[in-house]
Amino acid sequence: MGEKPDASILVVCTANICRSPIAEALLKARVPRGENWRIESAGTWAMDGQRVSTNSQLVLQQRGLDASGHRSRSVTRQMIEQFNLILVMEPGHKEALQFEFPQAAGKIFLFSEMIGMQFAVVDPYGKSLMDYEQTASELEQICDQGFETIARLARNSQDRVNKP
Repeated sequence: MGEKPDASILVVCTANICRSPIAEALLKARVPRGENWRIESAGTWAMDGQRVSTNSQLVLQQRGLDASGHRSRSVTRQMIEQFNLILVMEPGHKEALQFEFPQAAGKIFLFSEMIGMQFAVVDPYGKSLMDYEQTASELEQICDQGFETIARLARNSQDRVNKP
């Protein structure tokens, strides 16, 4: 690969076609200029190779972002090991990943924990464009309000604690 990134984040949802690609794009757009961050996404039950959902692409386009090159993939042990911070959308994602990868439990957080809360980001799959917009707005708000915490955890793989 090249030089070691300044920070690394893996965003995880279920199928890796709605929430996590939106969050991945939103986070990439917030990377400080001149910094090299590695931000990717995956799914707990993803079918590899699927395109981002049409409505996810639409809500990103409204924000000047593009995920048309995204292809879904399933979370692997190698991914879990390579990233400093794993952000998930639902408590079930967190529980499943912490169970399957106990050595990484301290770097797996709910996206909402980045703003000091614990709630699921609702999956808009199969719902209206308005539902996708609500999900994107919620993710955007968490990215903005929690960016300092996200950056700190994404940069620091040492001295991990179980609270952001």
